[in-house]
Parts: sequence; structure tokens; C-alpha cells
Amino acid sequence: MPSRGRAPANLAPLPGAHSVVGCLGRPLLDDDFLRDPYPAYRRLRDSAPVAWSDEFFGGAWLVSRHVDVDMVLRDARFSAQRTGGWVMRGSEQRTELRGFQRLFARALIFLDAPDHARVRQVMTSAFRPADLQRLAPRLEQVINHRLDALDPASGFDFVSQLARPLPAQAIATLMGVDDEGAPGGFLEGSNELADFLGAVDPSRNQALQAQAALLKMATRFESALKQRRQSGDKAGRDDVLDRLVRAERDGQIRGSAELLAQCVMLLFAGHETTRHLLANGLQILLKHPTAWRSLAHDPSVLPAAVRELLRFDSPVQYTGRRVTTELKLHGQTLRRGDLVVALIGSANRDPDQHERPDEFDITRRPTPSLAFGQGPHVCLGAALTLMEAQMVFSQLLKRWPHLALQDADLVSRMGSPLYRGPRELFVRLPRVAAANQPGPYTAAVS
Repeated sequence: MPSRGRAPANLAPLPGAHSVVGCLGRPLLDDDFLRDPYPAYRRLRDSAPVAWSDEFFGGAWLVSRHVDVDMVLRDARFSAQRTGGWVMRGSEQRTELRGFQRLFARALIFLDAPDHARVRQVMTSAFRPADLQRLAPRLEQVINHRLDALDPASGFDFVSQLARPLPAQAIATLMGVDDEGAPGGFLEGSNELADFLGAVDPSRNQALQAQAALLKMATRFESALKQRRQSGDKAGRDDVLDRLVRAERDGQIRGSAELLAQCVMLLFAGHETTRHLLANGLQILLKHPTAWRSLAHDPSVLPAAVRELLRFDSPVQYTGRRVTTELKLHGQTLRRGDLVVALIGSANRDPDQHERPDEFDITRRPTPSLAFGQGPHVCLGAALTLMEAQMVFSQLLKRWPHLALQDADLVSRMGSPLYRGPRELFVRLPRVAAANQPGPYTAAVS
């Protein structure tokens, strides 16, 4: 994934480099790792905190300790500009994927200073506290409406019924596109984009499908943005799309490609991480019934519980950076152009940062995790994600404190080392609890 204007990636480390295979005795990315990556992370932290892996994007350094991941995310020697070789890996693809690269490389998450600071200042307006406060009653209404339609006695898939659609609706409402063809329309094809982002060695076909999805989203936004430009300030709106249009007019956003890149990636990133937190979080809570019952008894612990969920099994497990100048880390030589994969999931289980890191403990003394990143690129939407998770879990606990997994052994998980979360999560009320549950579903089991 060489970045624009930077040295191309070196596809092999210098002789004598520590390797993941040498540390683990096998490649990293197998079924056991996808099911539970934390034993492998532990061995890397202990034996090879900086290790080379050929499995990630043709070759990358894996950084696994909290102190090092934190440094990579903060330090300007590690660049966020890394899309070029990732998107257009072969000469054949440089023409057919030009549209993808044109938008992708301009998204905030792939910008360095000074462009990053300029665009981030604009994007920060998407998550003003006053906007989130105005959004909260609408979200609560949507959550209640969706839960009212479910039958917990028969069981339902939490992912399709709530974890996936709710974050999409939340970010679409915040942006101001929830009434322009429905938020689902704007997100059509987001699975293809997620598959590309989650692949450590994306195929040409995955890249083409991701490009088609990205361009489709961009086309929808082009239409919405055109209407905003035409109406100007006359409509009296002040949503995120209006602010982005004003920023373009004032020169803070430079050109239509940069504007569309922010719209598309804000919508996508604003729902993808949250959906995995909701689904993965509920699965963890229901696998720890003592914690679930404690939250039902004392909901004031819920904010701490959500942060513990983020630490214990981060929805996003890693991020990438490109080395801008040669440096040494734990005796390993990282050359200009090398890719570094910062293992957030590993950092959040580092015993040097967190006591009893492999235990899920909602009463844990607060210690900052890296689930939302760190440094200049720390997640803009963290407050929205936390608000959504707390609202959803709060309503579930109030309505169905005896909720349980339908079959804990048959949960289908994402097949990606990037995202942690189930594809489906079927939950239900046990028959006795459902029979005593007040409301429209009591009759169904009586």
C-alpha cells in the first residue's frame, strides 16, 4: 500500500528480521486465529513485539505492544497515506481502479498533515455535542420502534434487526440524508467495501466490487449535494451535508473529489464500527450472565461496561501506517516505505497497560484503550458510537433482562482479521422468562 509521494513498499525485511512464522511456528491467519486471535497476540507481545508477516498486503511489520501501537498512531514518522499500492496493486489495475483511488486516497483517514488538519476541522462539525443531543430522542424512538416489532419468545437475529440498520440510520440522520432515498440506499454495496477493507490480500475482483460500491455511494451523494448547493441557506437546514457544502464554498474542502470522499467514508465508517460493537458486545454480555444481570440491576455501570467491551474485544482489530523515514524498533530496522500494521486488539490486551487483560470485567478501573485509535486520527465518531451502544443495551436490559443466546456454539462470525463481530446473532427469551414477560408476546408462549 505505497502512499502518494512516498517511497514504494519494500516487500521483504532486512536479513535477520523477526518473523511471525518464526515466533508462532506457523502463519498467523488461520481459522483458530479468526476465532480467537488473543493467544497469538500474547505470544507476539512476549517474543516478537515487532515481527514481519508476509500475509498482510504483500509484507508488513506487525506491532503488538500497547506502548508501540500508541506510538505508531501518534508519531509523524508513520504516515496514514497508504492507499496507492493497496488499491492498484498491479499495473493492469492502475487504469481500471483509478476512480477508486481518486476518492479513497482523499478520505480523512488516509490524509497526513497539513491536509488532515484542514479536513478534520471541517469534519469535527459532524459530531458537535449539541447535534448528538438533538439526535438522541430520534435514536431512542427508532430503537423502541424496532424492538416493539420483535418477538423475543420466538427469537430474532440481532444483527439484521438492530445492529446493522440502527447505526446506518443514525449516521444518515446526522448527515441529513435519511429522507433522501432512505439511508439503506446510500449504503448499498457497503458489504463489498467492508470486504475489501477487511481483506489482508484483496483480490482484483474485491477491489473492482469495492470501487463499484464506492462510486455508487458517491453518485447518490452527488445528487444530494447538488440540491444543497442550489438551495443554499434558504432551506434553513444545518446538517452535516450543509456544513460540508459551505466548507467547499469557503475553500476548506478542495474540490468535488475531496468532498465526496468525506461523505462516503463518513457514512460507511459511521455505521460499520458501531454495528460490530453492538453485535459483538451483546454476544459477550450474554456469554457473561453475571455481568448482564449486574447491568440489569444497576444500569449506571453501563458506560463503563461499553468501554470494557471496546477494550476486551475491539470491533476494529488493527490499522495501517507507512514508515516515512528509516528507524529502529525493538532491534528491527523499519525502512522508508515499509507498511506497519498496528494491532489494536493486541494492545488492548497488553498486561503492561491493563490488569488481568484477558478477563472481562465491567467494574474494571478505567484505563484508556486504543479501540478508537489515538493521536491525530482518533475516531471522530466515538461519542456517537458510545451513545448508540448505551441506548441499545439499556433498552434491551429494561425490556428483556433474561435475554439469552439461542445457540452460543453456532454463532457465525466475520471471516476477517480486521473486524470482530458475528454475521448473525440469534437471541431469545427462555420459555419461562418469556411466559412471565409483560406485553404482547406473553400470549404467544402461554
